[in-house]
Amino acid sequence: MSRYISLVAALLNLSVLLFGCKTNSSLPVAEPQPVMPQSPQDPLATHLFKIRDGDNVIGEIQVTRAMKEDTLSDIARRFNLGYDELVRANPGVDPWIPGEGRQIILPTQFVLPDAPHEGLVVNLAALRVFYFPKPKPGEVQTVITHPIGIGKVGWTTPEGVTKVVSKRKDPVWTPPASVRKEHAEHGDPLPRVVPAGPDNPLGAFAMNLGWPGYLIHGTNKPYGVGMRSSHGCLRFYPEDIALLYSEIAIGTKVQVVNQRVVSGWHDGKLYVQVMPPAEEELGQQKTSPAGRPPVNEAMFVTLSRQAEQAGVKVEVDQVRLLIQQQTGVTTPVSTGQTQAQYLAGARRVENRVPAGATWNGSKELLVSAEEFSAMRDGTILPRQPEVKPVTGSKSATKKQGT
Repeated sequence: MSRYISLVAALLNLSVLLFGCKTNSSLPVAEPQPVMPQSPQDPLATHLFKIRDGDNVIGEIQVTRAMKEDTLSDIARRFNLGYDELVRANPGVDPWIPGEGRQIILPTQFVLPDAPHEGLVVNLAALRVFYFPKPKPGEVQTVITHPIGIGKVGWTTPEGVTKVVSKRKDPVWTPPASVRKEHAEHGDPLPRVVPAGPDNPLGAFAMNLGWPGYLIHGTNKPYGVGMRSSHGCLRFYPEDIALLYSEIAIGTKVQVVNQRVVSGWHDGKLYVQVMPPAEEELGQQKTSPAGRPPVNEAMFVTLSRQAEQAGVKVEVDQVRLLIQQQTGVTTPVSTGQTQAQYLAGARRVENRVPAGATWNGSKELLVSAEEFSAMRDGTILPRQPEVKPVTGSKSATKKQGT
């Protein structure tokens, strides 16, 4: 291709565009979304993908409509998305009452993290895990991806490389002293040992990491998946941990990264996905006039280098919009399309569990608005239903966070 981008020119243009803004009114306005066709298609499962040679973007954006009784948490579970993923992809939509017929963007297209495609790779910024099973000779590499809950403010999930050191079905939970202290201070004392069962926060499956006190586990509160709601552990929907538990062997490598801006190729097109910073990161960075952290030029070094090598032109205005919006919606930046135009061509689907999904659509106990808000905000409600402690269990001797 004859088209190319100059790294220096791109960065200079981007700086002028970004830092020339003086008020919020100068921010670009998202284009109106198109009307959804009358006959939506079958929804696509969103957890298992083949990785084609040269590609590191998987999945496909889908768009559906909310039903009368839906919350965004309901829709997220249906399409194997996390709560925060769906909320940030649909700014301005009421999470509790999106409204019957309201168009909902499903961010079911993902850029793989910039990390080796082996074992488990966690991108904290995306609130998502990617598992790369080792392919047999001649097989195409596949990836399994799921939304996760991660450490809340003050209990950050660590970055780095570790491995799975043990696995347990129907685990017993021994809350660490620090967690028991936190709960006691909020009027919710925990027992020293919580037995396996429906009241166990670890759910039905748990895997210990090489980092003491950190686990991969299920949950008895699925509505908290996809948020910063744990004490540092990686928390999965019950159906997702059940799938991974059978796939992952002891010794599997686990790499945890925190990549807010990721880019990759699909069908010869360059895509970008931008997630918002964590609350702690906001406190460490200066903000732009728009109230968001300014763009670090280092974010675009890889992006510009990739474009130069392929001889394509990056749409700087499009990149600017993605960074300002931080919705996490994966978008092509080398096609000349705006994001609104890209979404206009997205697959329109029925609002139901896709065929081949990990979830069977079964309903759990309803959760109150108060309980949900506490989970979302990382707070503790006073006095939960008492759990009868277990004594004398050999499996209950190690302390585990959740």
